Amino acid sequence: YAANAMLATRISFMNELAGLADVLGADIEQVRLGIGSDSRIGSHFLYAGCGWGGSCFPKDVKALAHMGALAGLDMPLLAATRSVNQRQRGLLVGRLRQRYGNDLHGHRFAVWGLAFKPGTDDLRDAPSLDIIDALLACGASVAAYDPVALANARQHWAGQDGLLLLDDPLAVTDGASALLVLTEWREFRSPDFAAVWRRMRHPLVLDGHNLYAPGLLAEQGLEHQGIGRGSVNPPGWLAGLNPLLRQALAA
Repeated sequence: YAANAMLATRISFMNELAGLADVLGADIEQVRLGIGSDSRIGSHFLYAGCGWGGSCFPKDVKALAHMGALAGLDMPLLAATRSVNQRQRGLLVGRLRQRYGNDLHGHRFAVWGLAFKPGTDDLRDAPSLDIIDALLACGASVAAYDPVALANARQHWAGQDGLLLLDDPLAVTDGASALLVLTEWREFRSPDFAAVWRRMRHPLVLDGHNLYAPGLLAEQGLEHQGIGRGSVNPPGWLAGLNPLLRQALAA
């Protein structure tokens, strides 16, 4: 329990820093490399993303907190770990609602990746479940692809209106207002970006695991929004700061 709770906490910590990096115009990847080079910290489980899930982290964090509650001990760090993760799972849908409005009728969104991590067909508590359900609840339609989890996905969403589960990663991008990358499968790392651009209605890629360098997608005509890659406009108070001070804060 303690080991999995520690790993989940590391991810939630990086996700919280990623939110700060976005509003300051910094790059969480540089932060990750910097703190990961400290031998006391190491580089494992320091990747910002769209939230953790699976069969172990959620139940073990919850079980450890419950153990404390039974002993009469409040465990606020574990509560915060879970809270940050839940907030993170709503991040990408929040960006889409900010861009297109709360009513997403008339928009189709493409999803690459359904399993909670690569190398498995496991959908248990995967971020994709919350994200797709939220998009459907807002009136959008969704087309999704995963290399191995489609059978489980078809069982999970059996009879669900507005959701297409396809065997072709390019086909799901047809007419899409955005592409959401939700699992870091190897085959998603070097797709045919030109083909993606031709098929999409709006060339927006929401990179839920920071697979892509923002500049690389810009060369292909695609707008890239990662997690903590400085892709959110700075708030007004930051925009008004002396440029040298802003540069120092973002360094």
